[in-house]
Amino acid sequence: MPDQAAPVRVELPESFRVPAGTTAGEAMRELDLPNKGPQAVVVVRESDGTLRDLSWAPAQDTEVAPVPADSEEGRSVIRHSTAHVLAQAVQSINPEAKLGIGPPIKDGFYYDFDVDEPFTPEDLKVIEKKMRQIIKSGQRFSRRVYESTDEAREELVGEPYKLELIDDKGAVDDDEIMEVGGAELTAYDNVNPRTGERLWGDLCRGPHVPTTKYIPAFTLTRSSAAYWRGDQNLADLQRIYGTAWESTEAMDTYLDMLAEAEKRDHRRLGAELDLFSFPDELGSGLPVFHPKGGIIRREMEDYSREQHAAAGYEFVNTPHVTKGHLFEMSKHLEWYADGMFPPMHLDAEYNDDGTVRKPGQDYYVKPMNCPMHNLIFNSRGRSYRELPLRLFEFGSVYRYEKSGVIHGLTRARGFTQDDAHIYCAQDQVVEELTTTLKFVLQLLKDYGLDDFYLELSTKDPEKYVGTDELWAEATETLRTVAESSGLDLVPDPGGAAFYGPKISVQVKDALGRTWQMSTIQLDFFLPELFDLEYTAPDGSKQRPVMIHRALFGSIERFFGVLTEHYGGAFPVWLAPVQVVGIPVAEAFAPHLQQVVNRLRGRRVRAEVDHSDDRMQKKIRNHTTAKVPFMLLAGERDVEANAVSFRFRDGTQLNGVPVDEAIVAIDEWEESRRNDSPTAESMSEFLDAARKRR
Repeated sequence: MPDQAAPVRVELPESFRVPAGTTAGEAMRELDLPNKGPQAVVVVRESDGTLRDLSWAPAQDTEVAPVPADSEEGRSVIRHSTAHVLAQAVQSINPEAKLGIGPPIKDGFYYDFDVDEPFTPEDLKVIEKKMRQIIKSGQRFSRRVYESTDEAREELVGEPYKLELIDDKGAVDDDEIMEVGGAELTAYDNVNPRTGERLWGDLCRGPHVPTTKYIPAFTLTRSSAAYWRGDQNLADLQRIYGTAWESTEAMDTYLDMLAEAEKRDHRRLGAELDLFSFPDELGSGLPVFHPKGGIIRREMEDYSREQHAAAGYEFVNTPHVTKGHLFEMSKHLEWYADGMFPPMHLDAEYNDDGTVRKPGQDYYVKPMNCPMHNLIFNSRGRSYRELPLRLFEFGSVYRYEKSGVIHGLTRARGFTQDDAHIYCAQDQVVEELTTTLKFVLQLLKDYGLDDFYLELSTKDPEKYVGTDELWAEATETLRTVAESSGLDLVPDPGGAAFYGPKISVQVKDALGRTWQMSTIQLDFFLPELFDLEYTAPDGSKQRPVMIHRALFGSIERFFGVLTEHYGGAFPVWLAPVQVVGIPVAEAFAPHLQQVVNRLRGRRVRAEVDHSDDRMQKKIRNHTTAKVPFMLLAGERDVEANAVSFRFRDGTQLNGVPVDEAIVAIDEWEESRRNDSPTAESMSEFLDAARKRR
């Protein structure tokens, strides 16, 4: 499928009819639907969502929808087909390689292999070259149904992992189902288009693109160690990752984004900008913040505190550890024990002979704050006049994340949640949820994130407490509030915590990547478990409804997301160093020191670079450090009692009077603008300030 320099987009029909006994590809050609370019139809979709190869011929007339290459489903099919070509290439180079699984994943694919030695970058180049040869030859993907599992075992006797999948058919996860098929046990053969000879095959349910020429753009990206079925106690495998797209242009755009994402990786920037680190002495997933990172974190927290206080939240604080009985009450030990650190057994007392005089008890570091907030609510009688009661805490929690999923600040073992629990009456729920969602969205916007959609996480049928009726009521209430916000709402079936459904705010960053940020959960069940009550206007005791709400999710994760969103170039109000004075020569340093002293008097974070470096090196150093305002001063500036601005983007604004410069910097910081200042924007800012005066 050759790339088109400037493909003309066509309007694909929503559906078309495939007559009985006719293949989908034949019916498609009758309608002259595209078979080249980004809109090439690669498979079709039945009304129940089932995807079919273009070689599929229904037994009766069937209405299907075309699936183009540039759709998410189309890309997934291309990527799955490319994974098969990868496996074919590996086994053609190394016939002793044993096959694991090879599913499509977000933005790419992988395949696992059992080989004697790990793959090297040189190996990947050889494999990729072989893949291109296979793709160029235009091999046809041909579906085949095994008559029995015995037939499949006989054919795959040399593939131990495939044999295991056959034996476990019907009891495997989604990736493995991609290999073994649904109701039927199927294989896909790669067939010589001229002779019909079977060149290679793999156990798979499909579907696939018609031929390898429908794979227009791919590349292998990396290799890594892997485990069979993700279990470290099972076989060690080697995994090759790649990406595939509907066009070279689409892949290049993606690879450019990856390169930019690598430059913005918060772990890399955290070290380069001296913000935080992960000392081995502390353990995996336990960060420490350095002074510059501490400034950013403090500013984030302080602004959040101001806004919460203004919105009627009351501040509380709870300990890091607790007796295990608390988490028995909350059911966390029943439903969440795998995510908790092991207990510490304390308080036992012993007789001289070593026998137990007083039994000890288990203490846990807390994985969440809600049970402790419930104890605060229950510390005294509550009246309806106190509701809604909004308790807020920056509460540190600890969760035993598996080592393979820990990822810098965005997936840590120790972190601090900006955690709130709101207790309200039943007739206050909708209004409180609506107000909370608006508050959350506005605060995220204040930090510079404003591209949102919502996700509704519903009950996991295997992991929940309470009645189906209350779950249904809570879910519909959240759905109503979410839809009334005007934002897109997408489902997340089974994604709720065990105690209630939730809305999560999904945020797109500067690179278009999606991050889950704030969550709002509606909970009828923990108030029941903790026997929470308030006195109603008629004197009766009533059960409050509980809303769980985390805005950042965790401060650490939010810090990591903002670092990547801004590429380390934080807005002025968050920047750890806001102003650096850079004298053209040391003789002009006193002039800049006076300016900096006045800025510090206005609580601006400013300093003068008195190092022995030349001026141009100082500019490079502080540009790399992403300082938003660099103030230069030479002889003319000193004589005119002025400074010259230098900005991160390399632009410059010369000869600004000192008094104007100080006021402008102070007002820019106070305004909490999230754009990075430039010569143009600062010039406009100064002009506006002059007009106001």
